[in-house]
Amino acid sequence: MNLLTSQADLSNELKKEAMKLGFSPVGIAKVPGSERLKLRTKALNRWLKANHQAEMGWMEGEKRKNISDLLKDISSVLVVGLNYHVTSKPKEGSLLIGRYAWGKDYHKVIKKRLKTIGLWLKRQRPNCEWRVCVDSSPLLEKAWAEEAGIGWIGKHSNLINPERGSWMALGYLLCTEELIADKPAKALCGACDICIKECPTHAITEPFVIDSRKCIAYHTIENRNELLPKEIAESMGNWVAGCDICQEVCPWNTKDIVKTSDPDMVPKNWLMELTVEQVLSWDEKEWGQKLKDSALKRIKPWMWRRNALATKNNVSINLKTK
Repeated sequence: MNLLTSQADLSNELKKEAMKLGFSPVGIAKVPGSERLKLRTKALNRWLKANHQAEMGWMEGEKRKNISDLLKDISSVLVVGLNYHVTSKPKEGSLLIGRYAWGKDYHKVIKKRLKTIGLWLKRQRPNCEWRVCVDSSPLLEKAWAEEAGIGWIGKHSNLINPERGSWMALGYLLCTEELIADKPAKALCGACDICIKECPTHAITEPFVIDSRKCIAYHTIENRNELLPKEIAESMGNWVAGCDICQEVCPWNTKDIVKTSDPDMVPKNWLMELTVEQVLSWDEKEWGQKLKDSALKRIKPWMWRRNALATKNNVSINLKTK
């Protein structure tokens, strides 16, 4: 293997290696980043102070505010997007699942592929240290993606790329190598506020600010209480795991954007035709098989039953012991 001598060549080839493994878009950010990172950190502090994180205590971790705590002597971040926008559509009338979870667990898919890229980088620069992160890691993931130029944070708080919309999961390769950074992305939402208007629970309290306490996705995935709030149950429609409404109405997603044929993102059949009756009838063993290698493991079987009943007739009962 020919070693790349210039940092420009190394940076370009690193991004090419990422694209070979199915990532697109890809970009590089330099640590500590621009002034925008400071603004994003201040915005996080305001969000936490307003208790918009609800019961997600891990969002309060100090490491999230300082990427240097995740890797000693960090210099650069390779940021990658994994497209999960597919041609498949749920069966009419079925329960609805957030698109991010239709295929295999994106956390595992991204980590495995980024580790391959990290090993490639290590062969090029033996003294380089690196670490793979996904959105479960304590970092300002969307802010760093914006810094790396792969998209901007929309008013619904999701990252938007002009060619791929917001249907993508994000991954990060932190490294000590001084790579050539890309230009940060420019926000292109303009005066559009469709996502804010169409949220049925008014969870987007102002542009870029999500109050998790009002968010259907939060309550169907993270809420561990035996009862869903009445106002959530009455507004959730058929959403039983997550909610994509704010993304579905976004003009950047309604135009003809790139779809993926990545085998790891191919939807599982049961997720595309799920019924209330199935959710209520499956035992723990059946749920274990269905949720194997899925990002939906976070939702316990009793929560699926709670959510499904709420979508059907807004019934809320204690299902933890059933």
